[in-house]
Amino acid sequence: MKQIVLSYLDGLRAGEAQRHENLVMVPLLSDVDDGLGYITLAEALAAGQIEIREVSEAGSVPELRVVNRAENPVLILDGEELVGAKQNRVVNTTILVPARSEIVIPVSCVEQGRWSYSGKLFRTTSRVLNSQARSIKAHTVYACLLSHGTFRADQGAIWAGVERLAEMHDAVSPSMDLDFVYQKKAPALEDYASRLAPCARQVGAAFLAGGRFMGVDAFGREGTLRKVFKGLVESYALDALSAEKTEEPPGAAEEKVKALLEEAKNAPFEERPSVGLGTDLRLQTGNLTGFALGHEGKLVHLVLFPRDESSKSFAPGFFMRPSLRRRRYL
Repeated sequence: MKQIVLSYLDGLRAGEAQRHENLVMVPLLSDVDDGLGYITLAEALAAGQIEIREVSEAGSVPELRVVNRAENPVLILDGEELVGAKQNRVVNTTILVPARSEIVIPVSCVEQGRWSYSGKLFRTTSRVLNSQARSIKAHTVYACLLSHGTFRADQGAIWAGVERLAEMHDAVSPSMDLDFVYQKKAPALEDYASRLAPCARQVGAAFLAGGRFMGVDAFGREGTLRKVFKGLVESYALDALSAEKTEEPPGAAEEKVKALLEEAKNAPFEERPSVGLGTDLRLQTGNLTGFALGHEGKLVHLVLFPRDESSKSFAPGFFMRPSLRRRRYL
């Protein structure tokens, strides 16, 4: 399965960087087309073919139930925001939900102060958890996979990240809701999304702000990137709003991205069954943490994040005890 990722990386080319304010996007180009017949979560919800709800009437913070009635698998992205039910959540890893199936998926809470029903079903906003919090989530999910074999994240770290973000953007809500931050910053974020545009054969993107690498999202076909592009750009732009403003010489961003992709090629990979269809592959190097979802010999989604000193401190045993988690809602 590692060869799938290596072949995919070999086929990627860094395009000419685009910039708005201090956010730089380096397009990742390829002629690849995975040919897998999945649809996105937004498409499935719009067609009434999928339901996402709490696992029971009482609910459980780190998991949700998904019922897919479609004849196609449904792609749910790592970090995708789900709004409704007892509290808003984000998805802990990219999942390909099998056609006509019911599964339980791992999630994290991004609305600390609410634990009451606003409705029975979740909807998607097509937003994605901001890149810094998503990076922390990826690091802690990897640590949990190593220690417990499950796709759990450090809920306390995610709550702390949402709180910092809300305070930074003067967007503190009674329930400390990530979605409220996005709504407050919507005009600025939409400006970023309108100034950066996918180009021909673009299957992914690397993002930098203040001269620093923020992350990579790349897919098995151009069409998927175009469908989720706006949400991804806004997730990186939300952190770029507060990043240091720098000027770099032409070509510098592209060279950084090429070097990081080369580092990813040489990384060791660990593979295990994914939550839904396919195989989950995790990698970690001195500078990167990442993962990929592969299915039927094709790469579906590749994610890379920077690995800084704070992320290196995450280790098995940091997860909140269930008793502490419940106490936050009493």
